[in-house]
Amino acid sequence: MKRLVERQRRCLTAIAFAMLVTCIVQPRSAQEANKTSTTWRVDNFKQIDGQATIAIGDPRIIPAPGGKAVLFDGVKDGLLIDANPVAGLQSFTVEAIFRPDMGGSKEQRWLHIQGDTRDDRVLLEIRVDGEQWFLDTFIKSGENQRALYAENFKHALGQWYHVALVFDGATMKHYVDGKEELSGPLTIAPLDKGKTSLGVRMNRVYWFKGAISRVRFTPRALSPREFMEKK
Repeated sequence: MKRLVERQRRCLTAIAFAMLVTCIVQPRSAQEANKTSTTWRVDNFKQIDGQATIAIGDPRIIPAPGGKAVLFDGVKDGLLIDANPVAGLQSFTVEAIFRPDMGGSKEQRWLHIQGDTRDDRVLLEIRVDGEQWFLDTFIKSGENQRALYAENFKHALGQWYHVALVFDGATMKHYVDGKEELSGPLTIAPLDKGKTSLGVRMNRVYWFKGAISRVRFTPRALSPREFMEKK
């Protein structure tokens, strides 16, 4: 009888351990990732996620998948937000739901995070080639920097896309609609406090023609299965 009880106890212990290991190693879901993320719904000109926001030019509010978006004319429209959501982070993920439109400039900077005290920055840009575009991402801190210029991964203009810039502390990657396009090694010091611009580079050049619906910042490197959905 004692042997049977001991055998059952060992069996239950093994099962409990296996369940614990599964919980630890199983990748987090998008819902779990959202618990530690900050989502900016770009649907107004006064405040985004409680942060002071200044409108440049005459951007418009339009319907978008899952809500609303701000439409930028590619000439004079932009938003300035008094916040740097990746300040102090050793690793991070920046995601966005956006729609690049026809008729814009060849080079467009549509998300720019800039440090206040150092020339540190994170940039999400596009390059336009005829009726297609490709993603160009950039991270700089101090003397270290990397650009991912995805000229061999082109996409049609006028459609909604999910893009993600992922930095795990050692490698920088970017994705379009969950598919990795480019990656490369990078080591940087965490960025300091700063500001963010949408629809234009911080110094008001390289204007974006298209719409931005949501931007999400997560204080760790996400896997594609954790990315937010377009709808």
